Amino acid sequence: MSDCQLYLITPPRIEDVGAFAKTLETVVSAVPVACLQLRLKEAGNMAESSVVVQAAEAIFPIVRDHGGVCLLNDDPALAAQIGADGVHIGQSDGSVAAAREVLGRDAIVGVTCHTSKDLAFEAVTAGADYVAFGAFFPTPTKVPPSAFEGDDGLELLQWWQETMQVPSVAIGGITPETAPRLVQAGADFLAVSSGVWDGSPGPVESARSLWRVCSEASQ
Repeated sequence: MSDCQLYLITPPRIEDVGAFAKTLETVVSAVPVACLQLRLKEAGNMAESSVVVQAAEAIFPIVRDHGGVCLLNDDPALAAQIGADGVHIGQSDGSVAAAREVLGRDAIVGVTCHTSKDLAFEAVTAGADYVAFGAFFPTPTKVPPSAFEGDDGLELLQWWQETMQVPSVAIGGITPETAPRLVQAGADFLAVSSGVWDGSPGPVESARSLWRVCSEASQ
């Protein structure tokens, strides 16, 4: 089993970019973070939002200084504008090919595949760098368009890990309590938002707990 890594997603709204940048610095200094996705769903029209640009300027250098990569949600054109390392696209955000046309061949392109193996196959065939499955558990961050029932998600993760080379990202309601089964099933990345930023011990301790789960369950 390969090691599972942390994939952080920003809160849907950042009231104080400077304060969030300081919090992020403490988190990425405490644990390895492979990727951060800038996902400001409450910023309005992302293509016209200076909030997204300002956030990227403040937080991308922090993540990169600690060895992580930085993605933007939904918008390849804006991802190129802010110098992101790639983009995460949903099923309604255009194709992998279109994203690469804007961002270049070396950009990271990840695709939301919900609970569907078929959508994941389509993404891989199109050249996606990773596929994201979920939601695995209830999440306060958003109302997911789909969610796994019972152990269906765990079985899909296990099958994907044993069969496919393209990494999988597990998303949706992931906390230190829910994470172990996902890691043991074979998730390559745990995508976490509220489980870190709103974690009751605080962001740093929540991230540390998740990283311990990744380290211990992957052994």
